Amino acid sequence: MISLKDFKSTFLYGLILSILIFVLKWLQWKFLIVDNSIDIYVGLIAVFFTALGIWVATQILRPKIKTIIIEKEVPEQFSLNEKELEKLNLNSREYEILQLLAKGHSNAEIAGDLFISLSTVKTHVSNLFVKMNVKSRIKALEKAKRLKIIR
Repeated sequence: MISLKDFKSTFLYGLILSILIFVLKWLQWKFLIVDNSIDIYVGLIAVFFTALGIWVATQILRPKIKTIIIEKEVPEQFSLNEKELEKLNLNSREYEILQLLAKGHSNAEIAGDLFISLSTVKTHVSNLFVKMNVKSRIKALEKAKRLKIIR
């Protein structure tokens, strides 16, 4: 076994040798820099300006085009599907009421616009439901839009 005294002396000897090697390498590096200092500085300046030149060239040669995206709603051109309209067998008054329903008019507003009674509007609306085979205004409007007979 190694005694503590031997271990301390070996460790101290190794530490002194490593410090001495460090000092010698530092002196060698110092003399290397002193002897070649101009070459090192010129090389560093050359590397700096080369990097600067590459950066400037990429900035100058980069395209200056900017892409701007404009979103616009394009109105869909409506074309009346006359075949489906004929299949439903709607008369002109029922079709007129269907168009007013599509605009969001109530029964009272439709009666006022068309100069007919409220009960007549209700009759036409119920006839529409029967002919279109639906049970509500929303379903009637969805079907009419799907069949392309209203906008």
